Amino acid sequence: MSELEVLKVREELLQVMFWMRGEGLAQTPTVRDLSTFLVVPADTLAAYVERFVTEGYLVSTDGGYGLTAAGEQAGKRGFADEFADLTKPAHGECDADCWCHESADAAASCHENRTAAPAHS
Repeated sequence: MSELEVLKVREELLQVMFWMRGEGLAQTPTVRDLSTFLVVPADTLAAYVERFVTEGYLVSTDGGYGLTAAGEQAGKRGFADEFADLTKPAHGECDADCWCHESADAAASCHENRTAAPAHS
């Protein structure tokens, strides 16, 4: 496996695990669960998963794998980058100079602040 291939698989795997956890699908998916989402044979994926455990991105659990703090951060960052265009505020929600354009987290915080504000009569 080339290092570029390892980086691609790691990014996709951590994004999928972050998403699965966020959606309540699985906290500690098995290699077979992950292979279904990534469309990679489980036997092929298993070698990558073990490497990511060794590198500190994943932790082995009873029959599955969980994200470490480093794995969660990498998965969150990759997921946010992947869907950045979809998480930007809609036209008219704020102006082009708004701080929310700095990152997906900032956009979410800005939206939360605006929707929590009391309505004006």
